Amino acid sequence: MRQSFLSPGLMSSIVIFDTSVIVDQLRTGRHQQRIQSINGLIRTSSVVLAELWRGATRAAERDFLRTLEKNHPILTPTERNWLESGQILGRMFVDKKLTSGKLRDLHFDVLIAITARSHGARLITSNRGDFEFIHHYRKFQMEIW
Repeated sequence: MRQSFLSPGLMSSIVIFDTSVIVDQLRTGRHQQRIQSINGLIRTSSVVLAELWRGATRAAERDFLRTLEKNHPILTPTERNWLESGQILGRMFVDKKLTSGKLRDLHFDVLIAITARSHGARLITSNRGDFEFIHHYRKFQMEIW
């Protein structure tokens, strides 16, 4: 099932896949048909690439990442994005009394979301819980697979 957090007429032509979708695809192939049917410009988040490189232990995974880097322009958080991410996490901490570990876990996801937002991109994720939580603090175009 797919859930979108924007009206169909407002779908962005720029698409960023979250780490969760890429990992799901690599492990199970479950998103193959949807990925192939994407209309729009696929961009890659440097934060997503960093998360993927951190877990790439096999040569095939590293080859995939090199191909991803080569074939899709990379969007990187700006200084403003970094500062905004800290402000959002600070509000989350005050509002929800999150642990420092949970804030650390959310930080990369917040950066991915606000980088997508600043480029007018639609973020596609299978990490419903964290991104719906982030969406409560900063609206961005999101589709959940």
